[in-house]
Amino acid sequence: MAINEDIENQETGDREGVRERLLVLQEKDRAGKDEGTDKGRPWMVYFTTFVAVCGSYEFGTCAGYSSPTQDAIVEELSLSTAEYSVFGSILTFGAMIGAITGGPITDFVGRKWTMRIASALCVAGWLAIYFAEGALALDIGRLATGYGMGVFSYVVPIFIAEITPKNLHGALTASFIIGTVLAWRVLALIGLIPCAILLFSMFFIPESPRWLAKRGHEKEFEAALQKLRGKDADISEEAAEIQDYIETLQLLPKASILDLFRRRYLSSVIIGVGLMVVQQFGGINGVCFYTSNIFEEAGFSSSVGTITYAILQVIVTAIGAALVDRAGRKPLLLISGTGLVLGCIVTALSFFLKVHDLAADAVPILAVTGILLYIAAFSAGMGAVPWVVMSEIFPINIKGVAGGFATLVNWFGAWAVSYTFNYLMSWSSYGTFLLYAAINALGMVFVITVVPETKGRSLEQIQAAINRE
Repeated sequence: MAINEDIENQETGDREGVRERLLVLQEKDRAGKDEGTDKGRPWMVYFTTFVAVCGSYEFGTCAGYSSPTQDAIVEELSLSTAEYSVFGSILTFGAMIGAITGGPITDFVGRKWTMRIASALCVAGWLAIYFAEGALALDIGRLATGYGMGVFSYVVPIFIAEITPKNLHGALTASFIIGTVLAWRVLALIGLIPCAILLFSMFFIPESPRWLAKRGHEKEFEAALQKLRGKDADISEEAAEIQDYIETLQLLPKASILDLFRRRYLSSVIIGVGLMVVQQFGGINGVCFYTSNIFEEAGFSSSVGTITYAILQVIVTAIGAALVDRAGRKPLLLISGTGLVLGCIVTALSFFLKVHDLAADAVPILAVTGILLYIAAFSAGMGAVPWVVMSEIFPINIKGVAGGFATLVNWFGAWAVSYTFNYLMSWSSYGTFLLYAAINALGMVFVITVVPETKGRSLEQIQAAINRE
């Protein structure tokens, strides 16, 4: 028994040593990339950033399409509530599949070909929506664009995370504003443009150096890195660090989904997955996908309300991004949760007054106030902070598996909420928002009792705080 314990302790120590080595290499890698960018060719740096921005923009365009086009599509194609609910929500179902399969595809064919596949599917999806004459073609097109959106969220994760506050919400704003003045078929063609740019751009961007190194393509790896850093840049040190990082990473045991339920990781998984549940089941995709319809039902101008909603989302998200490292993760989540609860209650009150024919003049004002408060609160914290916390709480050897599992839960929640929203509104408009208020209130209890503050803490300190709690 003692021998087995000694062996297990030695193996644990070896794994910890490998993990510490990886952390050191990651820090050196970040510093090296910063220096390399300064020495490299500006046009390639800017061009690769522009391509990633297109992926992020396409993400937002897909997500924002259903809100301003709902009435026009339903009227022209004579869709029922059930048919449009499928159309609105199937995007997230496709994204869920794309997020799951994006990793294996990327490992097999590389990032360039994966981006090509995702872009081609998005192009095909937008064309299917443009030429649609019924629900089936709409659903197939929406599913295809959703799959591409899910793949984009995997292939360009750094850019999706870092520029979401500015670009994703900027794309949503553009979709909302343009959608109020253009026909839904024309808006589908506009959504196709970023995909076409991505397809064309792939001819000029090199494959990911890390993928090439991982696959053992030494010459191609050095050529790609040299192209990214510039013809005259010295890449020898950075190339050696990348190789060292990959070799060290391969020493770690491969984690499986079952490993997530081991006692040492379970608390981290509960926090990461729990935040995704709170984020999605609080109603955000119901509100986001059907904003125009909410304002119309409350008697407020859908175009004015939608545009105001989108612009406010961009502004508040930018403010939240600036505050996340100053105020801390937990305070932002609690402030955000408070705003979400209040926004839902105010919106519920507006629909309650409308249903019972009370204070008719106050209904539109209360509705727009509640929705704007809701989206401002979500953008300030609950939108981005759960992803930040998730990136900080998982040990490196399970980060990929745990992050993938939490992302899967997130997409499932997005689908469930976007699919059921119209049904819930038909059941009870004010009851829908009271339900979301209750979920967000429970989410605040979860944050207070379970989620640790991660600001300025190392992984070891975070794990100690989780285990102590």
